[in-house]
Amino acid sequence: MELTFELLGILFFVAILAGFVDAVAGGGGLLTIPALLLTGMNPVAALATNKLQGSAGSLSASLAMIKKGVTHPKYIKNALILAFVGSAIGAVLVQLSPPEFLKIAIPVVVGIMGLYTLFSPNLGAIKQKAKISHNAWQKGIVPIIGFYDGYFGPGTGTFFSLSSVVGRGMDLVTATGNAKLLNFATNIASLIFFIIGCQVVWLVGAVMIVGQVIGAVLGTNMVVKGGAKYIRPMIVLMCFCMVARYVFW
Repeated sequence: MELTFELLGILFFVAILAGFVDAVAGGGGLLTIPALLLTGMNPVAALATNKLQGSAGSLSASLAMIKKGVTHPKYIKNALILAFVGSAIGAVLVQLSPPEFLKIAIPVVVGIMGLYTLFSPNLGAIKQKAKISHNAWQKGIVPIIGFYDGYFGPGTGTFFSLSSVVGRGMDLVTATGNAKLLNFATNIASLIFFIIGCQVVWLVGAVMIVGQVIGAVLGTNMVVKGGAKYIRPMIVLMCFCMVARYVFW
């Protein structure tokens, strides 16, 4: 893999777009992972480098959400810990077992998510009655999604957001804010194991971090100002893009 200024510039702008998409709806990995693979980077290094730059984006979005009062870490501290643990377990197991079964299950689950969001026009517009308890959500749902992020990856933010909206009855803006914090926890957990394995391409990651932060700030401002009317169509779009990516690529 030869790193030229042109290649780094392309990856920089891809990271800006991915950071924006991640902050609004999740699924930025659908842009960054293919871009990294096209550089000739091996798949493990691409995943590792993606986690590095993705961690910067999720941290930036998280800090912005906290500053604007959208989310409060103390209310989901146990969920953050369990998301971290779930992702760590997934990151270890993905290096020990083939993920073929997930390649079949994930398109189905993501497709259902997209259809549900598409045909639920008021989804997350206002708070609803919770279908599961906070304890069940953070001890049952959150670590499973965390495991998915460590084991597979793309769309984790979308999973976190919709689990809060559908399961806990949250409005979509608050759910998206919480998802940023949880996604940062899962990114850091898996990144640690990639660093230990010396898989991160640091120069590429550093360039993309700058782009991620810019995109994350822009996307966060849109979430806060626009609310559910912008988030919902982005979730639908990214869900169907994920399905297409898993089925056709």
